Amino acid sequence: MVRFRRKTCIPVVSVLFLVLIVSVVLRNLPPEDSSPVSLVVQPAETDRRIQKPNMATTVLEPARPERDPQLEEALRKFPPPNYYVHAFYYPWYGSPKFDGKYIHWDHPQLPHWDAKVAQGYPQGRHAPPDDIGSNYYPALGPYSSKDPAVVENHMQQLRMAAIGVIAVSWYPPNQKDDNGEPLDNLMPLLLNIAHRYHIKVIFHIEPYKGRDEVNMFTNVKYIIDKYGEHPAFFKYRTTTGKLLPLFYIYDSYLMNSEQWSKLLKHTASNSIRDTPYDAIFIALLVEEKHKRDLLTAGFDGLYTYFATNGFSFGSTLKNWEAIRAFCEDNNLLFIPSVGPGYIDTSVRPWNFQNTRNRINGKYYETSLSAALEARPDFISITSFNEWHEGTQIETAVPKTSLTAYLDYLPNKPTIYLEITRKWAAIFGSERRRWQD
Repeated sequence: MVRFRRKTCIPVVSVLFLVLIVSVVLRNLPPEDSSPVSLVVQPAETDRRIQKPNMATTVLEPARPERDPQLEEALRKFPPPNYYVHAFYYPWYGSPKFDGKYIHWDHPQLPHWDAKVAQGYPQGRHAPPDDIGSNYYPALGPYSSKDPAVVENHMQQLRMAAIGVIAVSWYPPNQKDDNGEPLDNLMPLLLNIAHRYHIKVIFHIEPYKGRDEVNMFTNVKYIIDKYGEHPAFFKYRTTTGKLLPLFYIYDSYLMNSEQWSKLLKHTASNSIRDTPYDAIFIALLVEEKHKRDLLTAGFDGLYTYFATNGFSFGSTLKNWEAIRAFCEDNNLLFIPSVGPGYIDTSVRPWNFQNTRNRINGKYYETSLSAALEARPDFISITSFNEWHEGTQIETAVPKTSLTAYLDYLPNKPTIYLEITRKWAAIFGSERRRWQD
């Protein structure tokens, strides 16, 4: 700075300079009611418990993770993520390198419930790496969900498919499914890598042992307290400006509507509503009678999960228009679930009647088209990587071994990612048209 010759000017200049600095600082301070969440990327829809959705909604742009020039260059090659497209994601796989043993890839062949029928089918466990509990073979091999390189690869595949949100299978700490290990300790890894790729994470709460309305409150509180401020944690904006988490509740019908209402109804004395742990709760619709039950229970919406057209009332494509009308009439979110096909005979060798052939992608495109015709609020994909039931869109490759595997030929390993990307773009344009 240039000095003035006259000493008497120095105090005046100093005061003016101080005022200027204070003004600039104050102008750039955030308002007192600004969101404490540094990254909010979710559909800014209305709260369905209050009123019908405002279709003129927008998805907020994600705040950027710390600069990584190499990653930024890679992300520019992907289509933008569609945060109205959710994919069910399973982090339950293990390998000797990361877990000391294979987990889930060695899934047992489950016996039929009729002992006489069961006698006609093989039983026992699969023996990875050549014999796995799937009718397809993953391009990454029988991987571990703890492997950061695998999770990174998955996020790249998700971005290739323009999927903006993963709904991660979740059990409370120290609980697990019948064939796996506890999953909660994997959530920080998934959230951190998802954030790098601008992907959001939803918790898909499984029917853990002893699930009831009391421990559901406890577990939702645990999730929100531990993960709710993570920038990759998916939240839903209501008309009141609240940012609420969204939870898928698998097999929600296993608890009766009276139990759920104690948790989800505003009038219940121990309700989660209007507490710091309020959220959007999405029930699984299997049978038609569940429509009435989920209304009584106080759910905010429904999803259909199963990728088998005709397997259940909810998963039957021709029913989606009527289900959507029911949701419209009752201020519920409608989230149909689409899938590329279904085959689980590697783990349920007697269940061939529920197999749905992929027909080189035609089955998937048919279900995606049906979902769009029903004008859903979101579309959920069953699944990114549920290999046991053959619903995965993750890359698969031909495999020659004593076990006979299906593959995606004559198409590329990425065919189902490419189909998803195409329909995510169509869904995005349709949503904009519906808003006009």
